[in-house]
Amino acid sequence: MRRWLLVIVVLALALWAGWTYELRRTVYSSQEPLTLTVEPGTSVRRIGQQLHQMGLVRHPDLFRALVLVRGTGGRLKAGEYALSGRVTLEGIASKLARGDVVRRVVTFPEGSDLEAMAQQAATQGIAPAAFLEAARNASLVADLDPAARDLEGYLFPDTYDVTRRPDAAAVLVRRMVQRFRDVITPELPAIKAGGSGVREVVTLASVVELETALPAERPRVAAVFRNRLRKGIPLATDPTIIYALRKAGRWDGNIRRPDLDIDSPYNTYRRAGLPPGPIASPGRESLEAALHPAETGDLYFVSRNDGSHHFSRTFAEHQQAVTYYQRRRGAPPPGAPATAPSPSPRSLPRPGGP
Repeated sequence: MRRWLLVIVVLALALWAGWTYELRRTVYSSQEPLTLTVEPGTSVRRIGQQLHQMGLVRHPDLFRALVLVRGTGGRLKAGEYALSGRVTLEGIASKLARGDVVRRVVTFPEGSDLEAMAQQAATQGIAPAAFLEAARNASLVADLDPAARDLEGYLFPDTYDVTRRPDAAAVLVRRMVQRFRDVITPELPAIKAGGSGVREVVTLASVVELETALPAERPRVAAVFRNRLRKGIPLATDPTIIYALRKAGRWDGNIRRPDLDIDSPYNTYRRAGLPPGPIASPGRESLEAALHPAETGDLYFVSRNDGSHHFSRTFAEHQQAVTYYQRRRGAPPPGAPATAPSPSPRSLPRPGGP
């Protein structure tokens, strides 16, 4: 009896030693990452088969047994995992239980429209079509903008981390909308008090965003547009023409005079008032400028060809500024520097016409 007991103990110790060895032995060692992709709903058995096919475990059920003993089977997270350095089976199980997935970062610049955002998302493996499909889910902002038909303007431009998963586009879009809400919610009382709607504010902010890259100018640009709206003067802003051309599939990087006559609700040269909706995603400063424009009577502005603009209250002064800055002729308008800057290499003239 004692002999059998001794045999059982020895066998148990041997099994325990073998089990411990399998858990802690190095199954992969390299600084070059090995990728393990776990799809949502993948069973523990299937993960073990994947590891076996990758040459990381001797038998597919070994990983399953490990997870069963640890009691972590229901906590393994789907996603993409990078295995590098000294990798053990125990380490793989811990990584999956923590959800230590590969995270990729994507940055959406301020002033990006949905098409541009889709292309940016593609740099981190999200299909543009999937992103655009997710961005058509206007129900995400229905309480803020019942008229929205998509999420143009409501995906806040910022830096986000994305993971490789089938619903990555939808997850990213929801996070971007939530980020927009985080920014706009404190301003909702001011929007309501000003008699505006969220759609009007975001639309104006999107135009301001694309009109100037200088944060200090944004409240003044917003004031020009507010003043024009109040007087019923068309905004006459090129970014809306560009947006109209893109929607018509006619944008080639240049605005030509005939383009100013394009038949589109976004043509703010031919139609008074704001365009029918946002034309891009504005950043925080442009949203604030749309809500709190500068107190000025300016109605016009023109590029100084150095990234800044000259603002005018009268059409006569504006024409003088256009001649001085764009044609390099005539006397400088009031407030202009002594020497006119050289013409900008930009192919597009900055807007702000009558």
